[in-house]
Amino acid sequence: MADYAVLLAEWEDACGRRATLRPALGLWSLVLEGWTRCKPAERRALARTVDECREAWDRGLPLLAEHAPTIPPASVEDLLGPVMERLAVMLPDVGEPFHRFAGAWDRGEVGPAALLPAPGVDPPSALQAAYGIPSAVGAFLGPAALRPALETWFEATRTLPDGVWMRGLCPWCGGPPGFGDVVEDGRRRLSCPLCGGAWLAPRLRCPYCDTWESGDLVRLLGEGAEEGYFIEACRACQGYLKGVDRRQRWNAGGPLVEDWASPHLDTYALRQGYWRPTPTIAHLLPPEDLGA
Repeated sequence: MADYAVLLAEWEDACGRRATLRPALGLWSLVLEGWTRCKPAERRALARTVDECREAWDRGLPLLAEHAPTIPPASVEDLLGPVMERLAVMLPDVGEPFHRFAGAWDRGEVGPAALLPAPGVDPPSALQAAYGIPSAVGAFLGPAALRPALETWFEATRTLPDGVWMRGLCPWCGGPPGFGDVVEDGRRRLSCPLCGGAWLAPRLRCPYCDTWESGDLVRLLGEGAEEGYFIEACRACQGYLKGVDRRQRWNAGGPLVEDWASPHLDTYALRQGYWRPTPTIAHLLPPEDLGA
């Protein structure tokens, strides 16, 4: 399981370098503080050999599609509740949808499984349809509440043979990537904000719609972007993904920290008409609060 105390320290360092953004980044600080305090009541990990995992991957299935953990609702409430409360303060209009969702949770009508991706199911869209929670807001709930449990669940299955998984979706949980690095050998590495997985993927392929058409793939020059940082976008589906070229930015932080600490780049991409399925503060706050 990840050392969230180390991640929190890295995050605080990043916030210190972006002091003008610190107030806007407070929601992510709350999430990380919750992960740091989280002590799973039972450390249950998926026990599968590399060959058993590969059998699912060869069929194009993420492991979660056939091996979902049972996560007790009470075990994630200390993570989910504070984030919902903060979001309701930031966005008063989500108070009533959150109230409906919380009522269904308390009655046992919905639980952690509703925050997990599944074939043909996008949890933020499902939450919007069922309770009226805007999908851009609902996207925060799964990563905030479930990442510690999912990192524990998948920790023994992180060996992914080269060339086995070519899809943009996470090979472990099936969620969309939240960040894309160019690593030292020039290959592209995608990272999952939901379960913490990281995997190599083709550079000339959209991680969202899987198009290979090079004319559809563009690199945006974000306003105020530092050397090494970039935004990749797809004209076919209008999705975008931020990233960092670690050959140029060898001292960059981890993918989660770099993603969360650069909402001004999200604002730039959103202004160009692109979108991302994973959570970003830029979906919640006006551009002037993000230095954009």
